[in-house]
Amino acid sequence: MVVIVVESVKPRIRGHLRRFLVEVTAGVYVGELSARVRERLWRRVVKDLGSGKAAMVWVRAGEQGFQIALVGNEAKDVVDFDGIQLTRNLSLSE
Repeated sequence: MVVIVVESVKPRIRGHLRRFLVEVTAGVYVGELSARVRERLWRRVVKDLGSGKAAMVWVRAGEQGFQIALVGNEAKDVVDFDGIQLTRNLSLSE
C-alpha cells in the first residue's frame, strides 16, 4: 500500500499520479505499487514539484511497518530514532 499526499503542485503531477493511484480526496492518492514503480513515481513527483509539497508513506518490513518520505516542506523533516521514523517540526526546534 502506498499513500501520496500533494499540496500546491502542478496539474501534470496530479495527472501522472492518477495513472497509477486512486485519488480518494483532493490531493490524497492511494494504491498498490511495486517498489520500482513507487520509486520512479516519487522521483517524478520530486523533479516536477516546484513550490509545492509532497509526502509519501508506504508499507515496509520493520517495527513501524511503514516508511515516510517528505519533500518541499520546510517546516518538517523525517528523523530516524533507533529505527523508528518520526517527523520533526523544524519551526519548534530552533
